Amino acid sequence: MIFSNVKTKIKELAYKAVITAEEKLGSGQGEAKKKLAIQYIVNYLPFSPIIKTIVSTLLSGFIDDVIEIAVHYMNSLSDEKIGD
Repeated sequence: MIFSNVKTKIKELAYKAVITAEEKLGSGQGEAKKKLAIQYIVNYLPFSPIIKTIVSTLLSGFIDDVIEIAVHYMNSLSDEKIGD
């Protein structure tokens, strides 16, 4: 299915999107960072603007979930560093 390749690309972009949002906005501002991460993912999808709009609409829930997973992963890395 074509969406499986798109979902893989979105997963790859999610971690960089979360890091970029954190670097630009710092701590706090969760909703603003999430919005920035979504914009980052959509901007870097390898499609024309109209296809990006369609994909981001159809997969909005998936994009939200992947960003949340990336945030939790990044937080776990921070927690590990604190524990060391």
